[in-house]
Amino acid sequence: MRTFLRVLAALVAAAVLPPLTAAVPAGAVTLPALSIPGDPRGAVLRPFTGHAVAPRPVAVPPVPQHPFMAANGSSNLHGDAYQSDTYEGPGPTGRDLAVRSRLQGGLCGSVTFDSRGRIVTVCMTPGLSPRLMLLDPHDLGAVSSLTLPGTAGTSPTEVSGGGYFYLDQLDRAVVPTKDGTIQVVAVRRDALVTEARYDLKAVIGTSGIVSVLPDWSGRMWFVTGSGVVGVLDPATGAVSTHVLRGEAIANSIAVDESGGVFVVSDHALYRFDAPAGGRPVVTWRAPYDRGARQKPGQLSQGSGTTPTLIGPASGPGGGYVAITDNADPRMKVLVMERGKAGPAKVCEQPVFAPGRGADENSLVAVGGDLVVENNYGYVVEEHALLKGMLGGRQVDTEPGLARVHVDYTTRTCSLAWTDSSERVPSVVSKVSLATGLLYTFTHPTADELRSAHRTGTAAMPDAWYLTALDVRTGKRVWSRLAGAGPLFNNHYAPVTLGRDGSAYVGVVGGLVRITDS
Repeated sequence: MRTFLRVLAALVAAAVLPPLTAAVPAGAVTLPALSIPGDPRGAVLRPFTGHAVAPRPVAVPPVPQHPFMAANGSSNLHGDAYQSDTYEGPGPTGRDLAVRSRLQGGLCGSVTFDSRGRIVTVCMTPGLSPRLMLLDPHDLGAVSSLTLPGTAGTSPTEVSGGGYFYLDQLDRAVVPTKDGTIQVVAVRRDALVTEARYDLKAVIGTSGIVSVLPDWSGRMWFVTGSGVVGVLDPATGAVSTHVLRGEAIANSIAVDESGGVFVVSDHALYRFDAPAGGRPVVTWRAPYDRGARQKPGQLSQGSGTTPTLIGPASGPGGGYVAITDNADPRMKVLVMERGKAGPAKVCEQPVFAPGRGADENSLVAVGGDLVVENNYGYVVEEHALLKGMLGGRQVDTEPGLARVHVDYTTRTCSLAWTDSSERVPSVVSKVSLATGLLYTFTHPTADELRSAHRTGTAAMPDAWYLTALDVRTGKRVWSRLAGAGPLFNNHYAPVTLGRDGSAYVGVVGGLVRITDS
């Protein structure tokens, strides 16, 4: 592990990043733009395959705008309070795609946008303090940087400490940190300024805070890895909690306009509510098939999906909520009513090959349908990631994406399409409703690369691609090489779409931007 940390520390130094003890002040000198170093063997690969397309918008009901979060598409890792992973705005269409990367000395996963369109993100390096960064959305250069409390965990599967944060309606980043606090940091012109700090150690102990989101009243809900579900009133600082005994939480949460807060543990899906000034109360609990093992590619033995909400809370059943289970031999997509009356099941749909399916990322809600991806086989053990960082290849993962069609009248599920060729190790895929494209981050095998690029080269690079599929049919439209080498592994970071249609992907070395020219 010490060797790994030396490598990352060297990257931080190489990037000429500001000292980790201070923010970059407004008016500071511009930092040189250093690209993420890639594997030179990537030169044998064609940078683009497929063809550009004209946008084909998908008409679906909009997700309600949360009053205490930044605009939909800008506020958190999954885009909005429903965790829909869809954008009303465009993404790249494949027209003369340009790629820019910026070395940040760590993985910049959750990408949000302030009211001026600038990137607000948390960059995490194992063993070092996470940094809240304000970045230029075009050249990815640092405008300001603020070191967060605590030290990022040394495990590559660590999910607490800033990976799940949100940007509120006032351009403030609300960040769970490694020292058991929630920090509220305002973006003021070109500076990051800490406005508030809430210490939760008395109620959570040493457990890491996985995620925080506000309910529709503005109270901050948080969950910890050890199964603590809590609500914080930012006006008074009062905190109330409920503990899920014997259950762990490894995903973010979803919230809706009825006051519902939806949490998935490694045993069950929950709806929580909290009366004004009261403790969080379990409104209902829905156990699911958690299987008998933690599959390769997962962070826990249980569902790997943040709950995805579908339809307004005023609709039938109080709206719907969807997750995947962890069943063997075949994982299933589960759809349930989410109203206070209880989690009546709508339908379930098995996906992917028996014994070879796992999903560690949120479902994408396209209207009432759901897109699911297969992450089975992604090697997340510490020694394997170390090997990858130092030049070895990642173990090849099982391919697979599918769109599940849900008929809410007959309460049945079916497969609208399946893809059995794209390998999606760990990215949070996204859909642009404006272009009708599903954007994912793919990693072909060495044999697939040789075949696709018609080369007999024995040693192939570790290549990573932004790949666009037609969300209606599942057919690949185009694929653009983002970079070659282990520093371009996204390692559970999402694809994020910017206001100008650019796609951003956090990778182990920093951040990549791919955009139409």
